[in-house]
Amino acid sequence: MKGTYLGEFQEIVLLSVLVLAQEAYGVQIQKEIALRSGRTISRGALHSALSRLVEKGFLDSKFGEATKVRGGKSKKYYEVTNLGKSALQEAEATRREFHKSILDLNWVKFGAA
Repeated sequence: MKGTYLGEFQEIVLLSVLVLAQEAYGVQIQKEIALRSGRTISRGALHSALSRLVEKGFLDSKFGEATKVRGGKSKKYYEVTNLGKSALQEAEATRREFHKSILDLNWVKFGAA
């Protein structure tokens, strides 16, 4: 398994897969990211991230049934593994600790210019 570091984009992809649950496949993941983050991403960037997340063991993938609508092609569905869920929890905890530390310093005011 490759390293367990989780980059911001990879985190967003994992979160999108969790939100989509049984409907987590390429096009839907791409739409979910655009809807929730306002970011437009290329299909290539998404597939690269999905491949890396599978390599790291954070995602599993499986092919669905072939359909006429897709010219006989199958959709590739993704599911977050327990390792992926742990990585998301760790990333959130790390961010929370940084935010808490900044607020505890009492010299940074969020939202103030």
